Amino acid sequence: MSRKLTFVVAALSAFCAFGSAMAADEFNVAPGLTYGGAPLGLHGADPVALLDGGKHLEGNASYAAAHDGVAFYFASDENLKKFEANPARYAPQHGGFCAFGVSVGKKFDGDPRYAAVVEDKLYVFLNKDVYEAFLKDKAGTISKADANWKTIEHTAAVEL
Repeated sequence: MSRKLTFVVAALSAFCAFGSAMAADEFNVAPGLTYGGAPLGLHGADPVALLDGGKHLEGNASYAAAHDGVAFYFASDENLKKFEANPARYAPQHGGFCAFGVSVGKKFDGDPRYAAVVEDKLYVFLNKDVYEAFLKDKAGTISKADANWKTIEHTAAVEL
C-alpha cells in the first residue's frame, strides 16, 4: 500500500472513530481535528479566561488540552494548568451550544464573544441579540436549558 493511501486510510479511520462518537452533536465543535486529534471547542477561545476573568482571549494551540473528546486552547500555560486541574469546572455548559437555544430545545452555535458566567458556570450565546435576551431572564433561561439538555444532549442538531 502506498504511503498516500496508508495516510488516507488512517485519516478516514480516525474520522470514523471520532465521527461516531460525535455524531449526536453532544459538543459544539469546529469541523476538523486539532493537532491533538480532537475537534476544537469554543472557537479556540480560552475557557479559563472567560470563566475566571470574564475576558474573551484567543487561545493558542501551544497550550491545548482535551476534555470529553473536545480540544480547548488557552492563552497561557497558567490557564492550561488550571483547566487540567479541574476541566469540568471550566468546560462550557450544554456542550458549548447557545444556552438560549438549548432553552428552546435547539442546538445553536455558541459564540464565546457572547458569554456569561452565572454561579461559576460558563454559558455561551449565538450572538449579541440572543445574549441580551438572556440577560432579561437569566434564571429562567438556565432552568429551561438545563431541563432541555437532558433530553436533547444526544440528539443531532439537525434533528431538533
